[in-house]
Amino acid sequence: MRENTALIVVDVQNGFTPGGNLAVAHADEIIPNINQLAQFFDTIILTQDWHPNNHISFAENHVNKQPFDTIELDYGTQVLWPKHCVQGTRDADFHTDLHLPQAQLIIRKGVHSTIDSYSAFMEADRKTSTGLAGYLKERQITTVFIVGIATDFCVAWTAIDACEFGFDTYVIADATRGIDLNGSLQHAWQDMLAKGVKRTYIKDLVQFSQ
Repeated sequence: MRENTALIVVDVQNGFTPGGNLAVAHADEIIPNINQLAQFFDTIILTQDWHPNNHISFAENHVNKQPFDTIELDYGTQVLWPKHCVQGTRDADFHTDLHLPQAQLIIRKGVHSTIDSYSAFMEADRKTSTGLAGYLKERQITTVFIVGIATDFCVAWTAIDACEFGFDTYVIADATRGIDLNGSLQHAWQDMLAKGVKRTYIKDLVQFSQ
């Protein structure tokens, strides 16, 4: 498990957990699972939504728009969100129950005001790289396991991009939580599986590692 394998922990932040500005129901319940999984990995990467105040994805930055409306941008359809995970705020901090001091890298995404970023690998314009693929390849990582929030957005986009960059990719289903906006969770799983992402569970990793 340890050699050539990495755990990518997506957006386990106050903003996406109960009490946050874009809270995902029961998302805090997966944090003990993630802490448990960390013992099986030597390479751990965290991602962190890190938006400027004027970010293009915030509904309040558009006239007569509400959260979950959509707009068309140069790179396609953009869902508008409540203002969340603004740089330097408590909402953007990692959840206090997340205990991963051994993590080696934090990828901050959504930092450009005019581009949203769900994936840990590529921003939504599909041109701007975060550098994560190069980092993993330099470390000779060939397999990634992905956990975190939200299954149907940042986790799914990260997993699909991981496959496209050539990594053997698993999403640990019981260490993720989804928003499920108009059926988005089911569609995300369909998309991930169609692209070659494998669905697994904590018990499978525990058995494999024994």
